[in-house]
Amino acid sequence: MDREYSGMGTLEIVLIIVVLIALVLMFKGTIVDFVSDILDGIKSQGKNFNPAKIAK
Repeated sequence: MDREYSGMGTLEIVLIIVVLIALVLMFKGTIVDFVSDILDGIKSQGKNFNPAKIAK
């Protein structure tokens, strides 16, 4: 009997997860710096936030 499989199997999903983890580990420093810059930008904009101006 010929069986046609559709969708992804367990092996493919495991391989994708392994590759994604490897990429995160390789670019960990870059990712941390990127997220840190975004959070610093949000923090600096939060200092300038004045809800009284919005309420007017």
